[in-house]
Amino acid sequence: MSTGFAVAGVADPGAEVNALGYNLDDEFSLLKGTRNLRPNRHSSILARMSNIYLELTEQFNRGRLRAIISSGQAVVLHRLAVMSKDGDWILREDDETMEHVLGVLAQYAARYRFGAPLDTRWFAGGWSAHFEFRHNGLRVRTDFVTRPPRINAATVDRLWSETDPHHAVIDLVPLAEIKKTNREKDYAVIGELARLMRDPHDQLLYSRSARDLIALAQLHPQLVQNLAATRPLLNEIATGCARLEETLDAERRALIHFNEQRLACYRDAAHRWAAAWPEVERKISDESLPPAHQIVVTRALELLPFAP
Repeated sequence: MSTGFAVAGVADPGAEVNALGYNLDDEFSLLKGTRNLRPNRHSSILARMSNIYLELTEQFNRGRLRAIISSGQAVVLHRLAVMSKDGDWILREDDETMEHVLGVLAQYAARYRFGAPLDTRWFAGGWSAHFEFRHNGLRVRTDFVTRPPRINAATVDRLWSETDPHHAVIDLVPLAEIKKTNREKDYAVIGELARLMRDPHDQLLYSRSARDLIALAQLHPQLVQNLAATRPLLNEIATGCARLEETLDAERRALIHFNEQRLACYRDAAHRWAAAWPEVERKISDESLPPAHQIVVTRALELLPFAP
């Protein structure tokens, strides 16, 4: 999904919340063909879509961990959605990663969609890069960031040190932060992610259910007091379910508005780049990815600031 400008976290695919019938290892096994999953009405397209995104992840990470699956595909791999219509990755912010990922995308004849160049200079400012190609009759869209929204540098560093290269999927807590978008449906996803979290500390910070929060407070009253400064909504647990639900709604609206303000900064900064994009797109339409990338970088240096 693209909102028409390219900032980290904008390309944020929606997904129907519906648990899968197999676990994370099963999902990765689709790529390797080591397990036979029970067929159902979703299985054919799911297998094709999962295969390409996992195939790309394996190629991106050949030799070293460079890419971690994020956003919608991560929700799928955590068994909270049947499928997601595009793929999102967090990349290491170094030139070798940029070169390697561009090389993989070039093998699939990928083309730029509107966004920043796949280049550390723009990624360091929070922009995102977007591509598209056809594969086995499917349109495959790929989105990349190095600094996902609402994720601080220390958390990003932990992702690179703690993520299993063979299961390169973002963990539940940073995924929940990434899903604090301006899309209503993402807050239902956050609530389901919270139910998968094992630590009551994390559950209290991310739950979207008044009933769940009340139950957690009964089990961990001191923890609620400790975390109330971080999430003021927790102070409303004692007022009862109805008031707490109202506060959850208000919190969701505040998070949505905060993200809208963040995106507006990038939209304003990308104004000249957006106006020039049709011309850039025409110039790269007949080019393979390597020369197209150079054209995009050259024009972006003139029109798109490294940071808003």
